[in-house]
Amino acid sequence: MKFASYVRDGTAAVGVVTDAGLVALTDLRADAPSDMRSVLAWLDRDRPDLRPEGSGTAIPLAEVEFLPVVPDPHAIWCAALTYLSHVREGGDRPVPDHPLFFLRVAASQVGHGRPLLVPGVSAELDYEGELAVVIGRAGRHIPVSDALRHVAGYACYNDGSVRDWQRHTTQITMGKNFGSTGGFGPWLVTPEEFGDPYRHRLTTRLNGEVMQSASIGELLFSIEYLIHYVSTASRLEVGDVIVTGTCGGVGLRRRPPVFMRPGDVVEVEIDGLGTLRNPVALETGGDGFTYRPPLAVAAGGQGGRS
Repeated sequence: MKFASYVRDGTAAVGVVTDAGLVALTDLRADAPSDMRSVLAWLDRDRPDLRPEGSGTAIPLAEVEFLPVVPDPHAIWCAALTYLSHVREGGDRPVPDHPLFFLRVAASQVGHGRPLLVPGVSAELDYEGELAVVIGRAGRHIPVSDALRHVAGYACYNDGSVRDWQRHTTQITMGKNFGSTGGFGPWLVTPEEFGDPYRHRLTTRLNGEVMQSASIGELLFSIEYLIHYVSTASRLEVGDVIVTGTCGGVGLRRRPPVFMRPGDVVEVEIDGLGTLRNPVALETGGDGFTYRPPLAVAAGGQGGRS
């Protein structure tokens, strides 16, 4: 099955995706929760019988605003350097012995169809197509052999990265958390429908041109191991997201570099999951604040970096 978080007529809900459109869970079961984290816990606990065919009223997909698959996760664990092609395009970096993780915040995410925003302080918003794993059963110290039992489903993810801010220090988190830079969607596909993750392929396109292409089977660290590794340090909660890393072909490593610009359209497709599509726009509004690097501030200058 496929489940989507969405807004219609100002009300947030969760629905089942069918060939005819979205069917609200509350049309199928009156006791169904209306937010994804609660729905995932409900599905794991009660195993409700959900048969959308012939039940409820299907809403055309064009009539809803998609939210991130999990709009308010307890944690978004993002892995880095998990494909050899991405490690090698970075130059002399060694292949990591352990997964490298950083955290995203929920406010950095947008749903399918919503714009990714180029920050007013940077022109280096890069794409990173990835597979997202959504946790459906909480746990700590999860063994590799049991890891997939904790998976509620899978989705596409675009781990948009503000590269110059990412390079301010050796800690890349700041460049990974600008508002509305991470795409998450269009929906969650359950393991039963998705099948063996490693038999599927990921493709990222920018304005229709293929920029990244890899098999999920090329992951240096398995999905099972990533779940085990994170849960060894931190309890995984229902609705947590593990973003499994990107493959080679990112814009930063191209010559010349290719960054997303206002007016672009970026797509992350994983066969069996669908296509996450986001337009790109310029961030607007704010309070007129303009970032100035420390050296410029100290000197009373007007910006620029040495």
